[in-house]
Amino acid sequence: MPMQATTTAPLFAAELTPHRSLTPRGLRIVIVLLAALAALPGLIFFSLGAWPVVAFMGLDVIAIAFALRTAMRREKRRQQLTLWSDRLELIATDTKGAIAKTQFNPNSVRLVIDRDFNERTTALRLRTNKGETEIGAFLTQDDKSSLAKAFGTALRKARG
Repeated sequence: MPMQATTTAPLFAAELTPHRSLTPRGLRIVIVLLAALAALPGLIFFSLGAWPVVAFMGLDVIAIAFALRTAMRREKRRQQLTLWSDRLELIATDTKGAIAKTQFNPNSVRLVIDRDFNERTTALRLRTNKGETEIGAFLTQDDKSSLAKAFGTALRKARG
């Protein structure tokens, strides 16, 4: 049975994004400062005739810049979780911008919460008879716990 779009307000809506501790501008500042700090001893080594040290210091700056840019690219992931009384919609965007849209029936989906030995939330999954889908894998433990509580309450409300 195809699911129809509703015009009512959703029971629950959340956009899940990874924590971004460094902005693109901040990334540029860090790379420039790192290059400047590497240039000072690099000039000293170059003047002493140890020019290979300068090359390796430059490679260090390039490697750190590459690692930071890769981490920034991973922060582009996001998931939109929207629950109406008749359907649950999950829209996931990966690091390359590809979008995957999945719809579930709220009556046939179950929220599975994985916890560690200290009862901290480690993973959240939506389980159906067709399989499982992890939600919020990039969230912190506190954010996962908060999401589980709020979304679990809304899911029970949608079923009732």
